[in-house]
Amino acid sequence: MLADVASRQSKRQAELLSRRLTSDDVAEQAKGNADAGAATCKARRASASVAESRIVGANAAVARRKAELDRAYLRAPFAGTVAEINGELGEFVTPSPVGIPTPPAVDIVDNSCLYITAPIDEVDAPRVREGMPARVTLDAFRERSFPAHVRRVAPYVLDREKQARTVEVEAEIDDRGDAVLLPGYSADVEVILAERADVLRVPTRALVEGKRLYVLDDGRIRVREVATGIGNWEYTEVTDGLAPGARIVISIDREGLADGVAAVAR
Repeated sequence: MLADVASRQSKRQAELLSRRLTSDDVAEQAKGNADAGAATCKARRASASVAESRIVGANAAVARRKAELDRAYLRAPFAGTVAEINGELGEFVTPSPVGIPTPPAVDIVDNSCLYITAPIDEVDAPRVREGMPARVTLDAFRERSFPAHVRRVAPYVLDREKQARTVEVEAEIDDRGDAVLLPGYSADVEVILAERADVLRVPTRALVEGKRLYVLDDGRIRVREVATGIGNWEYTEVTDGLAPGARIVISIDREGLADGVAAVAR
């Protein structure tokens, strides 16, 4: 601002000098003031540029240090709980070589998404589809079952030594209620292929070859042929050959059990 005023004053005095309306001394003084102001302004701009360069350099150094510091942190791709740390303070951890799995530096558990992995026989695999309803039971909660659904059916068959060919399925619990479920619990998955209400059912273990029952009739054991419907490992539907309320033998491996033997209900 002052340099501009001095420059205009110098031009005015030069014009007056050309018209002989001012003295040489005044005109030269005005020109000197204008040159000094211009030089001062240039010097200040140069100082400001140097200061700005220093600020930019300092900001770049800070950004570089911050980037180096960020590389020193391990960030999980999801929120969870640290379950295990596989290392010591100050120990260097390197990525796993190709084909040689090594333990992760940190095990993190995401308790918000728990699912159960279970093998099913290859014979049953074609009937199981993603999204089917299921029930999950856990040894930790013996008197309780949890509603679930099939979230994945493996696209291949496992052939493990000394085991039948199986297909791996994953089931996700829909409502855990107030139960605190921990990763690693043992569980059983029952995929629901069909449901029927208000039917006559018997324990599956009471069936002989899937079509006969031992029935207590007038103090003696009688063998009854029955027709069955849907069933699972726990219960089987009986559609014909058995009346509601009939007494049947569940422990079919008892010695001496046969058609016509005398028996008493306990």
